[in-house]
Amino acid sequence: MIEAMNTNMKARIGVFGIGLAAYWSQFEGLKARLEGYQKFVEQRLAEMGAEVISAGLVDTAPAAQAAGTQFASAGVHLIVCYVGTYATSSQVLPAVQRSHAPVLVLNLQPTPALDYLNTDTAEWLANCCACCVPEIANAFARSRIPFNVVSGLLQPAEGHANQYHDRAWGEINDWVQATNILQALHTSRFGFLGHTYPGMLDMYSDFTMHHAQLGAHIEVLEMDDLQTRVEAVTEAEISAKIAAIHETFDLAEPGQDRISLPVSEEGLRWSAQIACGLDRLVRDFDLNGLTYYYRGLNGNDNELLGASVIVGNSLLTGRGIPASGEGDLKTCIAMFIMNQLGAGGSFTEFYAMDFNDDFILMGHDGPGHIAIADGKPVLRGLGLYHGKRGYGLSVEFKVKTGPITILGVTQTADGRLKMLAAEGESIPGPTMQIGNTNSRLQFSLDPATFMNRWSEEGPTHHCALGIGHQAGKLRRLARLLGLEFVIVGESHHA
Repeated sequence: MIEAMNTNMKARIGVFGIGLAAYWSQFEGLKARLEGYQKFVEQRLAEMGAEVISAGLVDTAPAAQAAGTQFASAGVHLIVCYVGTYATSSQVLPAVQRSHAPVLVLNLQPTPALDYLNTDTAEWLANCCACCVPEIANAFARSRIPFNVVSGLLQPAEGHANQYHDRAWGEINDWVQATNILQALHTSRFGFLGHTYPGMLDMYSDFTMHHAQLGAHIEVLEMDDLQTRVEAVTEAEISAKIAAIHETFDLAEPGQDRISLPVSEEGLRWSAQIACGLDRLVRDFDLNGLTYYYRGLNGNDNELLGASVIVGNSLLTGRGIPASGEGDLKTCIAMFIMNQLGAGGSFTEFYAMDFNDDFILMGHDGPGHIAIADGKPVLRGLGLYHGKRGYGLSVEFKVKTGPITILGVTQTADGRLKMLAAEGESIPGPTMQIGNTNSRLQFSLDPATFMNRWSEEGPTHHCALGIGHQAGKLRRLARLLGLEFVIVGESHHA
């Protein structure tokens, strides 16, 4: 499992059950039975990593108002409405209006099917959660409250019916994980060091929109902030970092690429010193992610700094602090999200299409998520960085074979952030040995069709590459954030 930042920060989820107070005196034991079901739900949510704020069983409009006050005071990030039995929507709406948090309606039936000929009214009411879900949905929709519904079985069942239990609780788990990521985003700090690579119009970012739509903080940094910390690094720190580099990477001999060079002791030491400076930068500014680029000029100090951050930023990324090159803040956000899922999230772009074996080669120069490398990553000396100033050490690896997901974050013409994803497979086979990450990726569409569909969504040219199929959780995160979400290879938007 990949280390994720902020794993000790649980999302606060407000939970309330609903029922009609008039039933309790009519059907003895019904209320206690429903309260038992609700406690089961709350326990499952806590096991999934949520901090549960329970308002108990709400059965009147005043009780709903009290629940709403409790949730607002607690600052919940998601409200779960567990539908125990029928309740009027007027005793549900007040519980969710004050928090401005999205709502998840749980339509979880206790039994797979009623024994119709032997079921009395009390037993039916204990299973009629579906009755008021459309009414509640109508009230939420007309009140402009974002909501989603999960329907299925409350507890495991035998045979065919059990799929409705597994599917429902899988979806609920995705919602909890998405809410945890939402909380992590709301408390995250991303450093923007230097500037965006000049001319890459797709990557220019509106920092205010990131604050407004993600709740994240963007800390604008100067190269001087890094320079002073690099100069303050001690010999003991450098020695420890060199040892860590040797433990993490293999050192490559010069390859057939004419720009490749040996990994020199001097180059390794300088990269280690800058890596220590980056550690200090992250610590001093309390950063959860970093995006960077600085062109430099004629071998000046800033050029020397900018050319040798790859090793340090790969180490940062590997331990859960994503670092994206070329000043691409939106992809740094995508990398952060993927890392929170335990999927890694490596800085990636499209390299080439292979029409013989129907895959796309994807990777990037600069930092990669070394924790998802297939084997030990390699450091390769380069006499120049294509399209950039300077020279130094670069990171080379391919992503583990198996299921993968790519996630892009882009910005639309009206200023809204947009999430774009695709699921596929990382397949074995040779890749280029040029000091870059590069992996062979297959998607559900052939390479030409995939490139057409992906590009038609207006992406940035970078994305975050992670392991596992993560689209379900990403779809739910986008819903919580109120962002458009597209899965390339599917026929619909979410």
